[in-house]
Amino acid sequence: MRTDKPGGRYARALAEALRTETIGGVIMLVATFAALIWANISLETYDAIRETRLGPLELIEWAQNGLLTIFFFVAGVEVKEEFVHGELANLRKAALPIIASLSGMVVPALVYLAVSRGARDAAAGWAIPTATDIAFALAVLAVTASAMPAALRAFLLTCAVVDDLGAITIIAAFYTDHLNVVALLTGAALIGAYGLLQRKCVTTTPWLLVPLAVAAWWAVELSGVHATVAGVALGLLTRVHPAGGEERSPSEAADHYLRPVSAGLAVPVFAFLSAGVKLDGPSLGAIFSDRVVLGVIAGLVLGKFLGVFGGAWLSVRLGLARLSEELHWRDMAAVSLLAGVGFTVSLLIGDLAYGDDRQRAEAVTTGILAASLVASVLAAVLLHIRVRKRRIALDDV
Repeated sequence: MRTDKPGGRYARALAEALRTETIGGVIMLVATFAALIWANISLETYDAIRETRLGPLELIEWAQNGLLTIFFFVAGVEVKEEFVHGELANLRKAALPIIASLSGMVVPALVYLAVSRGARDAAAGWAIPTATDIAFALAVLAVTASAMPAALRAFLLTCAVVDDLGAITIIAAFYTDHLNVVALLTGAALIGAYGLLQRKCVTTTPWLLVPLAVAAWWAVELSGVHATVAGVALGLLTRVHPAGGEERSPSEAADHYLRPVSAGLAVPVFAFLSAGVKLDGPSLGAIFSDRVVLGVIAGLVLGKFLGVFGGAWLSVRLGLARLSEELHWRDMAAVSLLAGVGFTVSLLIGDLAYGDDRQRAEAVTTGILAASLVASVLAAVLLHIRVRKRRIALDDV
């Protein structure tokens, strides 16, 4: 009789835990607090770690361009699964979160531009409040409102993955400083070859597809387009149906193996290397005085709520979509606030926009952290109230 070694059992248990949204969100939160503590104890050593060069890139660049590619690959796979098997497979069901998500990208950008108007280099940061952090938002929902209907989680998940797809498109279109056409065409060809192998159901082993994906990522990195674009593209091209002899599809296998890596390594390391700011007078004062930072906070907390909730309400009002019978508009209001947790993608775009201006970059990071905290606390309070009222209503029946 075969018995597993303790190390193997522990590794599998850890991987399984990292596949849960709550654990991933907690680890990311711990990494963020660790970065803040370290940066406020010794900003010099924190910066030295960020700027340590490993091969062609610094650690922060490996985190932004390499580790986050894993995160976006998993997001791409998740979007593909949603299109084939999930909420996005049914146009009628998909209309509500898609319209809400698109509105939830446009309105925050407009709120940001309105609040930051006239500030130095304000236009560079317009996209910072457009995205929702999947891991953080779903973790807050799982901790505070696990008793809420599954339709609410599906709505938030779909909004977040559409947001990510939109954010990566924005990064590719608006945050590319230089373009190496040869490298970009090479990357596109390699991504196309990966997609062709997936389409032809080539089931040799990952030893062919993984090196091809890595080569495609590096070519896109050299092209000047942000390398995370390659992650999303590869995720979207990954096959979701098992071929003959396969126990599970490549997308299911990739999600199974890479989600723990994304939740336990990629996102926490990125958070640690990105969130470290010195919370001194100038940094905290910027929250109340710097119009760019105020624009980021207003865009995430107010703009996201107005965009997501307003887009959902308008789409139902116009007959373009319908609200699940399990949900109430008060539930939608709470989850619309939760969409204001920008964090990962907002930090990435903030660094792309203001990475050359350390003082502004730190102020923007502080604003993103403050806005994400406010949005998550407000949403958690409202969700807790909704859970309690639902329980009272059920007890009265």
